[in-house]
Amino acid sequence: MKNCLIIAGEKSGEEHALSFIQSLKETSPDCRFWGVGGDELQEEGMELIYHLKDFSSWGVSEVIGKIPFYFNALKNIESLVEERNCKVAILIDFQDFNLRLAKRLKKKGVNVLYYVAPQAWAWKAYRAEVLEKTVHSLFTIIPFEKKWFEDRGVTRVKSISHPLWLNYEKDVKDLPEAKSFKDLEKCTNVLLLPGSRSYEVKSLLPDFIESIKELRKNHKISVGLVASGNINKDFINPYKDDIDCIWDNEQLSSALKWADCSLAASGTVTLATALFNVPTIVAYKGSLLNEFIFKTFLSYDGFISLANIVHEEEVFPELLQERVSSFNLVKELSNIIDSEEVYNSKITTLKKTAALISGGEFDAGLYMGKVIEDSYRE
Repeated sequence: MKNCLIIAGEKSGEEHALSFIQSLKETSPDCRFWGVGGDELQEEGMELIYHLKDFSSWGVSEVIGKIPFYFNALKNIESLVEERNCKVAILIDFQDFNLRLAKRLKKKGVNVLYYVAPQAWAWKAYRAEVLEKTVHSLFTIIPFEKKWFEDRGVTRVKSISHPLWLNYEKDVKDLPEAKSFKDLEKCTNVLLLPGSRSYEVKSLLPDFIESIKELRKNHKISVGLVASGNINKDFINPYKDDIDCIWDNEQLSSALKWADCSLAASGTVTLATALFNVPTIVAYKGSLLNEFIFKTFLSYDGFISLANIVHEEEVFPELLQERVSSFNLVKELSNIIDSEEVYNSKITTLKKTAALISGGEFDAGLYMGKVIEDSYRE
């Protein structure tokens, strides 16, 4: 029986998988899909060996605590690959785990399709060599990545439209014109996006709410929040009186259409805010151990938010670690909502986002399905 392993160890990975799963199932209709994912992939018929809520982790310190779990998972997945005679695996992002798994699967003759290339250009450039030796095909979603990997010897690189564009293309094309600055003066809709992990929400939401309280002293502000289903509601309940409307993660496009600007945790969502023309302040706050490891062992000093990486300029201000405070959030947000020139300039730049991430008509699901069919003919 044809079967294919899929590893989507984080919510963003599941969202990437949802962008190609329909096309994949149509191309290989008699294939059984199994692996790591969430509720939405399960609804698409995928058998979950592990749920992403148990699988994902945040930062180096949390990963260290889960090392025994990950090694047991590697061993279990490897065993199931053999037991099920699995010939194709789709590994989505989640690079530390998936690159280890890719090496093991290559030795067993599995064709590995690596979707969303590891950001080796930021650090660990040697991973390009690992990818060349272990993967059948590497899929890149950021404009400059394909050439970067090819220049370092990776020969099977497929540049695809970013999954966010595939998910939200219709919504973005139907967007009305951005509000005028005069509309913001009447009332500014601020969307809070504190993350999809409990650690992020617990560390960022208090600062987000405090900054809103400060802004409300001099501005008319309406506040919205997108709350991931993975989050413990106890982290959100204390702030409900300060929030005017709440959306769940599946309603993100509606929330972004409503928003004039945003405070967001660093992650894929910052590219979504750019795609919907929502000026954003990006925040990241990790543990002291994570900060020590990053500063001591990693040489990357570029942007951390996807919007800035894609545009190759600072479209969104980035507040990292101790710089995440209500004072700095208020300052950065005020710079945008108090200046017509700054606000309009941001919108003009953000309108270029769709063109940057929608390159090509390459259908990843169709390609993957053909790899599955070919693999089981061999």
